[in-house]
Amino acid sequence: MPVKWYDGTVIRIEDQTPTTKRFWVEIPEVDTFDFKAGQFVTMDLPVHEKRLHRWRSYSIANAPEGGNVLEFCIVLLEGGLATRYFFEEVKVGTHLRFKGPDGTFTLPENLDREMILVCTGTGIAPFRSMLLDLRNRKLPFNSIHLIFGTRYRDGILYREEFEAFKKEWPNFKYDIALSRDSDWAGYKGYVHQIYQEKYAEPDPNRHFFLCGWSNMIDDAVANLIVRMGYDKSQIHYELYG
Repeated sequence: MPVKWYDGTVIRIEDQTPTTKRFWVEIPEVDTFDFKAGQFVTMDLPVHEKRLHRWRSYSIANAPEGGNVLEFCIVLLEGGLATRYFFEEVKVGTHLRFKGPDGTFTLPENLDREMILVCTGTGIAPFRSMLLDLRNRKLPFNSIHLIFGTRYRDGILYREEFEAFKKEWPNFKYDIALSRDSDWAGYKGYVHQIYQEKYAEPDPNRHFFLCGWSNMIDDAVANLIVRMGYDKSQIHYELYG
C-alpha cells in the first residue's frame, strides 16, 4: 500500500517559551485527520537535497478531536536545519508536506495500572495529547504522575494546563525538575531524582512512559531496570532528538 502524503497549511504560530514555538497546521484535503493520542507525523522539509536530511518526525501535541488541524510544539536547536527553518522561514500560510500518523507510543487500552509519564522539553507533546484525550473522552484511570524536566522556569511547557488537571483529577500528580534554575522552589536537578524517590520499590502494576532527549531515556531505562529492578516490559519510550 503506497504511503499517503498530506499537504498542510500553517494557520497559526505562537511563542510558547523563548526557544519553543507552537504551530497549528490545517489539512484542507480532509475533514478529519485520524490519529491516536501519542502518535507522530514525519515531515519532508525543504532544508536539504537528500531525503535523510529533510525528514523530521514531530509528535502531535493536540488530542484527536475529529478535526483537520494538528498542533506541534517545536524547540529551536543550535545548528539544526529543521528548527532553523521553522523559526526563520515558516510563516502563517506556509505549506508543509508530511506523512503519517505513525507510532505505537499511545495510551494502553487498560488504564487500571499506575502510569508514570517522564519527559524533558518538547517530549511532553505526546503526553499532552494523551491527557487531553483522557479528559475529552472522560476515561477513568488508576493514577497518572507527570514528571517534566527542563533547564529554567521559562522553559516549562503547558504548565497552566497541567496545573488545571491537578485540580480536576485527584489521582493526577504533576512535578517539575529544573536543572539550572537556582531560585526554583521545586525539584532542582534532573527528572530521575523524582521517580527514583517516589517509586523506589518495584511494583508490577506500574508502567513508565519516557519521552525526550535520548540521554535522558538511556539513563532512565538503566535506572529503572538495572538499579531499581523493574521489568523491561514495564518501560515504554519514544526517542526525541
